[in-house]
Amino acid sequence: MTRPIRDTDVLVIGAGAVGVSTAYALASRGQRVAVIDSGRIGEGSSYGNAGLIVPSHSVPIAAPGVISAGLRWLFDAESPFYVRPRLDPGIWIWLLRFALASREHRARLGTHILARLLLASRRLYDTWAALHDMPDCSYDRQGLIYAFRTPTGLDNFQHELDLLSGSDIQVQMLDGTELREVVPTFRIDMAGGALFPDDAHINPHLFVLGLATQAKIAGADFHESVEALGFETTGDRILVVHTTAGPIRVNQVVLAAGAWSPALVRELRLKLPIQAGKGYSLTYRRPDRDLTLPLVLGEARLAITPMGPLLRLAGTMELAGMDLTINRRRVRAIQRAANEHFRGVQDLELVELWRGLRPCSPDGLPLIGYSHRWKNLIIATGHTQIGLSLGPITGEIVATIANGDDPPFDLTPLRPDRFGRFA
Repeated sequence: MTRPIRDTDVLVIGAGAVGVSTAYALASRGQRVAVIDSGRIGEGSSYGNAGLIVPSHSVPIAAPGVISAGLRWLFDAESPFYVRPRLDPGIWIWLLRFALASREHRARLGTHILARLLLASRRLYDTWAALHDMPDCSYDRQGLIYAFRTPTGLDNFQHELDLLSGSDIQVQMLDGTELREVVPTFRIDMAGGALFPDDAHINPHLFVLGLATQAKIAGADFHESVEALGFETTGDRILVVHTTAGPIRVNQVVLAAGAWSPALVRELRLKLPIQAGKGYSLTYRRPDRDLTLPLVLGEARLAITPMGPLLRLAGTMELAGMDLTINRRRVRAIQRAANEHFRGVQDLELVELWRGLRPCSPDGLPLIGYSHRWKNLIIATGHTQIGLSLGPITGEIVATIANGDDPPFDLTPLRPDRFGRFA
């Protein structure tokens, strides 16, 4: 039987990396916090993602060159970035905004913003992963390698490096011989790559579960399998959130429900510019410990992450709406890319095939801040493929503004209504 939920200072909707980070940051400041999720803690996109904490990913998905490359990919069901054709005007509006955000000056601004956020979040990981009684999350700060099999791929990557110049992101270039020394398990000759020493990796599910425990110790209440059904409002404020566990009176609400966020607030006359981007991962038992650094295979856009006794392959972006069906062609594309690069992948023992939905904004920047329409609603979603990386800093930002303090960053570029006054 579902237990009643007491009235609270702040209700967080969503118990993924962003929601749990927000709950921990709020509870640590003495706020009464309740968290609800329609599923279980950390079992959305936080469960099976690549586990990468990546200042190197500061270049937003909307970047120069993406549109020209994307035209080759968009309707190829096995490409790294696939748009499933469908009769939905929302996807075409999103793609138009995506194209506009891909212009050089917009991408440079977005890169600068994401670099600051991601570096700050990585520093929080250093602290939070070391909290007393946190489980072993396989947190590792050795960095991440981008690897390219062709000179063309390496040359194209140079533009991303150009966008990163001027930020505090460190990078060390590797030629093919140096790359082979670091990663001896390649079965083919590689053109070269780049080592990003500021990056880290972690078991995302174990981290989110552990941080939820820390939030509970600080006083936060978590309620799993509880759905938000609707809102009771007066003027420009939300008074009550109606849920499957009954009504909850609130002072503030934080929307951190990832790709499910737009549907949850539709009755509040909010229209969030978010598309669900489906990603896949395959987790195997790790037969040896030769691979100690996570890799991104540049041309295939495939991440390979060691996680203690496990090895995870993760990647692809499929804009197909709120659809959790498994596209076997895309799974085979992941397996094929791994087989082409490494020996013995086909012999590994598969533990789990997973897919999840990422909340993708048109410009690749998250939506963080108060709704202009509802004065006690904070929106924290739209983190695209770097929600795990940005979870801690998003939680800190949300907790700071919910407490009435000045945020640590200028939130203007992240404001939820930047594409129009919908949120």
